[in-house]
Amino acid sequence: MDKIKVLTFAVIALLLLNFGTLGFLLIKGTKHHPRQPHREPKEIIIDKLQLDDSQQVVYQKAIEWHRSTIESIDRQTRETKNRLYLQLLKTTVDINTKDSLISVLANNQKQIEQTHFKHFQDIKNLCKPEQMDCFYDLTQELSRIFGKPPKPRHDS
Repeated sequence: MDKIKVLTFAVIALLLLNFGTLGFLLIKGTKHHPRQPHREPKEIIIDKLQLDDSQQVVYQKAIEWHRSTIESIDRQTRETKNRLYLQLLKTTVDINTKDSLISVLANNQKQIEQTHFKHFQDIKNLCKPEQMDCFYDLTQELSRIFGKPPKPRHDS
């Protein structure tokens, strides 16, 4: 066999192997790992608690309060972080100012957690006695439902 025949055979074999691998991944991969549609937390809670129409109206108002409160705290947090990081531009950092701003940030995080907790207390109070078992099950999943997916690490 001359070199051209060997190279032609190798190229054809590699192409067949690549097409075979792609075909396998497309056919078998989707069967083993079906994509589940992303559901909003609101939908998950309504389903899990089996909220009726009147409960859903109250729940929607609770969501609006929760979102506006968290957005306000987030806005304050961004402004405070900006003021904190502007301290880095100074020749000498004022330790009292830095510590004060960090305390404000810690208090903002505390307010966020209190707001989340109150939101779920409001949802609990919305539930009828027969929904309390569902609410208990929901509380076991809250961190998964509302947790942010881990972000890839980037070293600074």
